[in-house]
Amino acid sequence: MHTDTPAYSLDDQIGYLLRRVTQRHLSIFNAAIPEITTTQFAALAKLAELGPQGQNTLGRATSMDAATIKGVVDRLVRGGLVQTAPDPVDGRRLTVSLTDAGAQLYAERIAAALQVSTDTLAPLSEAERACLIQLLSRLT
Repeated sequence: MHTDTPAYSLDDQIGYLLRRVTQRHLSIFNAAIPEITTTQFAALAKLAELGPQGQNTLGRATSMDAATIKGVVDRLVRGGLVQTAPDPVDGRRLTVSLTDAGAQLYAERIAAALQVSTDTLAPLSEAERACLIQLLSRLT
């Protein structure tokens, strides 16, 4: 190894740290909301916020690529939580909307989802939490 090569410690790399935090967050989420995944919950949350959306628009709103949102929507349809219909303007596209069961599950899990965020950030002070959220928002 050359002496001018910078030291590399995996434990100090942002990607590694973000992955570990994500794993911790997913564990907390899965314990609190076992019925669906984080990506499925994100889709329900955006549909609750925005109303029916084209599948690709929903993917963009939830930061999922076309293949990922398709799989998420397919699983939500199978679970009876969303329904799809041809877009009235362009029949080649699908419009996704919450079913009554999907709206109910989302409403029943909002408090748990908020607690998941609180629990994920629990090791930090209130000021540190705000700072972390602000800094991560700048990286998106």
